[in-house]
Amino acid sequence: MSDILSETTACDLLARLFKKRGYAIMRNLMFREYGVSFHIDGWDAKKRVGFEFLTSEDDDHDDLSLGEYQTLMTAQQRGELALFILDEVEPLSAADLTETANAFLDEVEAAASTPRRKAKPAAKAVKRSAVKKVTPKKTAPKKVAKTAVRTKVSPEKKAAKKAAKGARRGR
Repeated sequence: MSDILSETTACDLLARLFKKRGYAIMRNLMFREYGVSFHIDGWDAKKRVGFEFLTSEDDDHDDLSLGEYQTLMTAQQRGELALFILDEVEPLSAADLTETANAFLDEVEAAASTPRRKAKPAAKAVKRSAVKKVTPKKTAPKKVAKTAVRTKVSPEKKAAKKAAKGARRGR
């Protein structure tokens, strides 16, 4: 069990690895975005890439709830940030951690080099001052075609109409 890493050792290894891959990692910062706030073990604010190692050693499990984790993963799926989050539940050796972190960084770099199509917003908000008012030109009123509407006539009314027609013809 001597090859299992402590949080300090793991975070030092991750910081060196991230820096080697071109990230300007700042250590032990307060992360406050998306309604989530916790102490992040490593973060490059400019490239929006970082890592967090959740351990009971540092009471990290209390800092980042499942709901907050899901919020961050949703932001990550949208491409707004990239977080490498590990939990101590499955202990890793230095070799395993390096391999897993490199795979994560490969994915981040592949995603960054792939042009992204922007999704169309559901509804676009427009400032009222930016909307040009258009007044319609005055034109002749359009003729509306009249359509005959047939209504059902009762038998008594039919007889009365027939009698009236006959009376008019007989004159």
